Amino acid sequence: MGGLLDAALSFPAVVFTFALLVILAYWVLVLVGGAALDMLDGDADVDASPDDTGILKSLGLEGVPLTILLSLFVLAAWFASIVGVVVLDSLDLGGLVGGLALLGILLAAALLGVVVARLGAAPLRRIFHPTAAPSRSDFVGKLCVVRTSTVAPDFGQAEITSKDGSAALIQVRQTAEHAAGGELRSGSTALIYEYDSDGEFFWVCPVDPSLGYYT
Repeated sequence: MGGLLDAALSFPAVVFTFALLVILAYWVLVLVGGAALDMLDGDADVDASPDDTGILKSLGLEGVPLTILLSLFVLAAWFASIVGVVVLDSLDLGGLVGGLALLGILLAAALLGVVVARLGAAPLRRIFHPTAAPSRSDFVGKLCVVRTSTVAPDFGQAEITSKDGSAALIQVRQTAEHAAGGELRSGSTALIYEYDSDGEFFWVCPVDPSLGYYT
C-alpha cells in the first residue's frame, strides 16, 4: 500500500492523482444531488464554441457530457502513470534519461486517457443521444419510385430508400388531377408531399428529379 501511495504522489502520477481526487469529489456531489451531470457543458446549443465542438468531434468525443469524458480520461491516465512510475523505479534510471522517461510517461498516460475516453464515448453516446425512431413524416419531401403499374386516388405503391440505405415499400396515392395525366407508372419518380394518417398512405405527385421541379 505504501508503494502505491508513493507512486501516486510521484511525478507524473501526482498530476493525475490530484485530478482524480477532484473527480471523486465531483461524483460524490452528483450522488447527493449537489452537482449536475452536464455542469461543464452549459447550453451546448448556444454557448458551445465551434472550435471546441470541432476538436471534440475530431477526437470522437462529441455527444457525451464533458464530466464523464474527463472522468474516463483522468482514471485511465492515472492508472497508466502509476504503472509507468512503478516500472521506471524498477529500472532505477536517473539523470537526464530518467527525467525524459518521466515526461514520456506523462505523455503516454495522457494519450491513453484520450483513447479510453474515446472508446467509452461510443457506447455512452447512444445513451445520451439515442437515435430517434424513424417517423413516417420523415418521408415527406423525399422522392420515391413507383412499383405498381399506376398510381390512382385509391391505389398505388412505391419504394423509398431511407438514410441508412434500407428500402421500404409504402402505400401512395395521387389526386384525380394528377392521375388524369397518367404520368406515374412503374419505375416513375414521384415526390411525397403529404402523409394521410387516417388512410395511412402518402400523397405523391409526378416530378422530374433531373430538372428539380414538378411536372
